[in-house]
Amino acid sequence: MVEEPMRAGQGQRDRPDLSLEHAAGGRVAGVDEAGRGPWAGPVVAAAVVFGAGDPPPALRAAITDSKLLKAEQRAALQPAILACADAALGIASVAEIDGMNILQATLLAMRRAVVRLRHLPDLALVDGNRAPPLPCAAQTVVGGDRSSLSIAAASIVAKVARDRLMARLALEHPGYGWERNAGYGTAAHQAGLARLGVTAHHRRSFAPVRRLVEGRPGGAP
Repeated sequence: MVEEPMRAGQGQRDRPDLSLEHAAGGRVAGVDEAGRGPWAGPVVAAAVVFGAGDPPPALRAAITDSKLLKAEQRAALQPAILACADAALGIASVAEIDGMNILQATLLAMRRAVVRLRHLPDLALVDGNRAPPLPCAAQTVVGGDRSSLSIAAASIVAKVARDRLMARLALEHPGYGWERNAGYGTAAHQAGLARLGVTAHHRRSFAPVRRLVEGRPGGAP
């Protein structure tokens, strides 16, 4: 069952904390994704359940929405999160993104992350206003990566994993700048597409890529 979405700001603080998790009781997973917007690469989701004891104070103070952190900060936090949490990743491929659309592929990646946890949670706190079908209760939280510590931790784990995956793909497909832009439609990525064309890792259902595949002008906006 998915409850009505909670919005950040409804009794929540300036930085993410464990209030939602403690209020729910039991094993609570935070779920978030990385990579909905890029033109290339899969979408990656993470689910994070902190143990019976809260994370160390220094780690709690450092965790926040991954978008507010520099790459080196995320890279340093990721192993610290994994050391004190049950965490799992879920991935939806480019073929799945093109076949079912990015929203449904994102929900699929989230479901895969949750069911791959070592132990199924009692509740999944899902960032955003849509939750996938899960074998446990789910609560959506709009702006959750800035209110729930578990969701914020999941955002970091997912972002680090996806950035590293895109850096590996960049070695196979140089010229698109994926090691720097993670597949987003930057100027460097657009220039690479114009020069080198579309790879198997590009999302053909995304309009700028689709226009190039179809040979229409204006492949990049």
